[in-house]
Amino acid sequence: MPRTMLTDKAWETLKQILKETGRVYNKYEHRDTLEGILYRMRTGIQWRDLPEKFGRWNSVFRRFNLWSKKGVLRELFQRISSDNDPEWLFIDGSIVKAHQDSSGAASRSDEAIGKSRGGSSTKIHLAVDSGGLPVYFEISGGQVNDIIHAQSLISEAPKSYYVTADKGYDSNQLRTFIKTNGGVANIPRRENSKIGNVHMDWCLYKYRHLVENAFLKIKRFRGIATRYDKLARNYASNVALAFVMMWLPMHC
Repeated sequence: MPRTMLTDKAWETLKQILKETGRVYNKYEHRDTLEGILYRMRTGIQWRDLPEKFGRWNSVFRRFNLWSKKGVLRELFQRISSDNDPEWLFIDGSIVKAHQDSSGAASRSDEAIGKSRGGSSTKIHLAVDSGGLPVYFEISGGQVNDIIHAQSLISEAPKSYYVTADKGYDSNQLRTFIKTNGGVANIPRRENSKIGNVHMDWCLYKYRHLVENAFLKIKRFRGIATRYDKLARNYASNVALAFVMMWLPMHC
């Protein structure tokens, strides 16, 4: 008997949110489908190896692919994370190794897989709130600099008073953007800066580990720690579902 992840209370919470999206009908087999998606995300197995308990593997995959196309799992994440504490915002990026099976997708779109001497990789750009819970994320190729996604992370996340990040986000343009949006940039300057860091709230900066902790939590799932999905939207849907599992205890 394969181990499952959803309690009855957790499923009732997710089922209600899925119904509210207006794009998922209330079918009895949806719980097994979602458990199958979670099982594959947690173990990193191929879809064909999915235990029969969750239904036919191709049926589970087709429904996952359909939900991915419709953005259902990303919307599920947006809805469940709406009850956030946005006073503080912490942003960072984390690289994920892309498995060889994820390359070669027949697509003209950018599938968010970068090439470097270390091999193929993807990067997750994340913003978390005061409690360290995810509120917005983007994915890119692993070679993309963190600061490229900084402004979109901040603008799409709930409006926050303090924005904290490491030296990789040291940019006057970014500081101006944060100030224009009514926030305070708690970002240290590099050692060669002549201005210094008298502006820093170092006590708050110590809590930057909250965003790193969020990466550690979702990378417990093998399907997140290593990218097996060929399509960027499918991997992003898995990441969104992993973040949903972080939020779920707050609603149950």
